[in-house]
This record gives sequence, C-alpha cells and structure tokens, in this order.
Amino acid sequence: MIALVDYGLGNIQAFANIYRSIGIAVQAVKTAEELNRADKIILPGVGAFDWAMTRLNESGMREALDEQVLHNKKAVLGICVGMQMMTRRSDEGDLPGLGWIDAEVLRFDAALLKDRTHLPHMGWNDVQPTPENALFRGLESPRYYFLHSYYVAPSNESDVIATADYGITFAAAVQSANVFGTQFHPEKSHRWGIGLLKNFAEI
Repeated sequence: MIALVDYGLGNIQAFANIYRSIGIAVQAVKTAEELNRADKIILPGVGAFDWAMTRLNESGMREALDEQVLHNKKAVLGICVGMQMMTRRSDEGDLPGLGWIDAEVLRFDAALLKDRTHLPHMGWNDVQPTPENALFRGLESPRYYFLHSYYVAPSNESDVIATADYGITFAAAVQSANVFGTQFHPEKSHRWGIGLLKNFAEI
C-alpha cells in the first residue's frame, strides 16, 4: 500500500485517482498508525516552506515519518514543496527541513531569467533523466508540469537524477538511497506523470 501523507497540503485526491486507475493500492493517511502500515510513502506539498513544515510538524506524523524513512528504509517520494522539505534548509523560510537528503533550497536568480518569463517557473518543461534510473524507466523525452520559484541544490551531484532548464540547469528530480523527490507535479503531467508514479510503486 502506498501512503499519501495528508497533513492538509497537496492534491491528495489526484494521486489517489491515478493509483486507483492503474490498480495500485493507495490510502491517504493522517495518523502515525496508518503511516506505519505503508509499503511506500508519498509526501506532497504546496505553498511556502515554513508553512508546510509547520503543518507537518503539527500533524502527529513527523516522528513516524522519520522512523519509516530513516530506520525502516521505506521508499518515499516528495513532490514539489514535499521534495524541498526533505532537505536541510530553504531560502524561503527559517525552519529546518527534514534533513533526509544533504541539500538546500535556493531561490532562482531573477537576473538570469531576462530571456524567459518571470518567476515563478510555471508550466511544462522538458526533463532530462540520468540513464537507467528506475523512477524514469520507459519514459522517453518526458515533459512535466512545474510551479515553483525555488529549487533543490544537492551537495552531492550524484543525488541529481533528472535536470531541467530555467535560466540555469537545476535538479528536477533527486534520489538519495530510498529518498526520492520531484520538483515537478507528476499528478498534473499526464502520461509522463502516470508512468513515473507507476515506476515508484514498482521500485
């Protein structure tokens, strides 16, 4: 069963609809007990970093998440701000992140966007996965939907499993052991998003 961490942020229903449409068991979870029964975990997120961290910290699931991800090594997929929350810190706020991946969250330099649209980076963009990563298996020339003004900058380049360009080349997806993250929204990305969510379920 895939657990969708329901702490009040993120389009939980969209993920649930996709997984149910392809016959994969999924459940929105709001308690530590429910979370502990999961095989894999998805951590969605929207909005500001500190607000998302505050909601998660107050949800009663923070300790259970750390236990399942860090000690039981269950695969977890962070989406958008959910991916950013898995880092150490963010330019967008003052609260510490979950620290599951050695990375920080930086704001795009608007001076580099003179030939592009302004912030936020919003809409469809090509994504270049690293070869043979399981999250992108079978997905040729993938395009995904983005909505963000901040990006994840891992300390280890090997943690970057896909890139995109918006003034600079940035991490569109990351992986550190059992911790995965996408800056884009697979639940809004049609067949490429469905394929990625299916791949995550099969990892």
